Amino acid sequence: MESQVRGGTRWKRFAVVMVPSVAATAAIGVALAQGALAASFSVSGQEFKVTADELNGTKFTQYGAIDSGYTLTGEQVHHEVAVSSFEKATIKNLCQSVVTPNLPFVGTITLKLTAGKSDQESGQVSAGKLYMDVSDLNTTGYAQFGNIDIGVAAGDTGKPDVGGKGIGMKGGKELANPYGFAQQADTAKLVGVQSTAWATTAGTFTLPKLHMSLKRGSGKDIECY
Repeated sequence: MESQVRGGTRWKRFAVVMVPSVAATAAIGVALAQGALAASFSVSGQEFKVTADELNGTKFTQYGAIDSGYTLTGEQVHHEVAVSSFEKATIKNLCQSVVTPNLPFVGTITLKLTAGKSDQESGQVSAGKLYMDVSDLNTTGYAQFGNIDIGVAAGDTGKPDVGGKGIGMKGGKELANPYGFAQQADTAKLVGVQSTAWATTAGTFTLPKLHMSLKRGSGKDIECY
């Protein structure tokens, strides 16, 4: 399901997403681990948690939006998010977890994925044209931005009177205000990421040494944090 977005603003979280169906997630995870596979996913009415030791990206942009989707019971939902994007990104020690509660016969199940634990960039998770629809972000370390522009227009119109350099937006079903508040930077580095998110879209994802597990229950010792 692709996310739909409208105007609004909030910046706090970083994310990478998976489908909460066990079979679907396993198939996607294996495909991504084997190479660069186009990825465009969103969780139906569920937030998911993500942690990373370090995220390094180029051509960072961020603007406010609203995601629209449906829960597993078919109820339409809307979520305020900050859409954060990178032309390219590498992620060290990625962990992602999503909780599916109250499954028949088994109860609550947490699906957890880890990848890219290497200190070498070549062994880390990599993504191209990455868009993350996030709702909250904490860093146990710091965030660092290079050549940052704050308060520019979100739309990549190419018109000098719009403000700033112009930011490339998702397109497709996106309905965010192209003239609304946004920020951008040539580079971004986040250390000690703890986040939750609703959706992500990427042109490519590669996950070295992918590991996926299923555990009953939820909470700090079972989820990523």
